Amino acid sequence: MLKINEIFKSIQGESSHTGLPCIFVRLTGCNLRCTYCDTEYAFYEGKEMTVTDVVNAVERFGISLVEITGGEPLLQKDVYSLMQTLLEKQFTVMLETGGSLALDEVPQPVIKIMDLKCPGSGEESRNNYENLSGLTLQDEVKFVILNRKDYDWSRKILTKYSIHKRAQVLFSPVYEKLDLKDLAKWVLEDNLSVRLQTQLHKVIWSKDAIGV
Repeated sequence: MLKINEIFKSIQGESSHTGLPCIFVRLTGCNLRCTYCDTEYAFYEGKEMTVTDVVNAVERFGISLVEITGGEPLLQKDVYSLMQTLLEKQFTVMLETGGSLALDEVPQPVIKIMDLKCPGSGEESRNNYENLSGLTLQDEVKFVILNRKDYDWSRKILTKYSIHKRAQVLFSPVYEKLDLKDLAKWVLEDNLSVRLQTQLHKVIWSKDAIGV
């Protein structure tokens, strides 16, 4: 059984799949409290659904790309069965995770998008760096950057762990807190091998939109 906050169709707003139609399955609950969190509504609200119920709901949309997100989806043990079932039904499955919990049990074909929390998030101490060793070039590591201090920290961590050689790297500014132009300037000055992104869904609709 899973506690599901929402299931909806939208345009993928982040990751290397930005711009593609995608089904989002948002699970309830999170073990982190980032200062810039934009999904606090997913901390507690949700309804109980079986894995079969969720898969049936996803299939009705007729789209092959699915993202499992939260909150923190790995807090619920049945999420592994959900991911495996979706894979068996030939969906392309993405997992958005906060990076504090182990990824060992995530099925290998799942595209893992793992945050490394910068100091500005208030959750830097929760990063699980052991997860990096299990990533492949299909996976992605995301840095959500609040300010120059976060950028400098991200650049240091990127180099220390050679993350760009293990996985794709995403640099994203905290929406409306760091100007995208400033982040682009810093990346270009340092010739970093990272993908600059913003939250496209907020550009299309609004920063407060839910379910799109």
